[in-house]
Amino acid sequence: MYKDKTISLILPSYNEENNIRNSIQKFTELDIFDEIIAVDNNSSDNTAAEIKKTTAKYIFEKHQGYGMAIRTGISNSSCHYIVICEPDATFEETDIYRFLPFTDQFDCIFGTRTSKSTIGKGAKMPFYLRYGNILFGKMLGYLFFGPTLTDVGCTYKLIKKESYDEIKNKLTITGSEFQPELMIYLIKNKNSIIEIPVNYYARIGTSKITYNFVSSLLLGFRMLYLILKLRIKFFLFKEIIK
Repeated sequence: MYKDKTISLILPSYNEENNIRNSIQKFTELDIFDEIIAVDNNSSDNTAAEIKKTTAKYIFEKHQGYGMAIRTGISNSSCHYIVICEPDATFEETDIYRFLPFTDQFDCIFGTRTSKSTIGKGAKMPFYLRYGNILFGKMLGYLFFGPTLTDVGCTYKLIKKESYDEIKNKLTITGSEFQPELMIYLIKNKNSIIEIPVNYYARIGTSKITYNFVSSLLLGFRMLYLILKLRIKFFLFKEIIK
């Protein structure tokens, strides 16, 4: 809890047996979160067993997809604030303290992994991922009249639950390009948003999304298509969120 507001942590998890329990324990020790929801996205390893060894709320989501896991986790929360992160050791648990002071002024706080000073040794942030995220982030912010952004793929975010509830029925993406869709609808719904740098480290386990250059390139094309499709949709149909 922070300033009498409850906080949920959502951890989308697919084959994360190597670090999921350690991640949950570290977040629990912060004594900030009123609930931790770990979504097992149809894992084939021991992810479920590792989650159940902790105090986190275990949710099973059979429909495969990063976006689906996050949406399922949020739908099972009733707290004032939603924090989304990943349990693969890429993010620093204590960076939640970077987010909290901004909740007095902003509805949504987005993390960015593209600041050189916060990219740790061994982190999977080669030049094409870094500059791709910066380019698409600036494009997204410009096309949808939002804040200046530098990362369209960072999971670590804090969002007011009421802000999410107002757009949740507009969300359609269940796969890896979920983050830009979420960001676009939060911007279009006139939420106050700020982006802040977060620490980014080497992953424990194997990436299922950007495991090589080709997979990263394909994800980039899907994100670009989504951004342009939504820009055209809003322009042609003058869609109103609220």
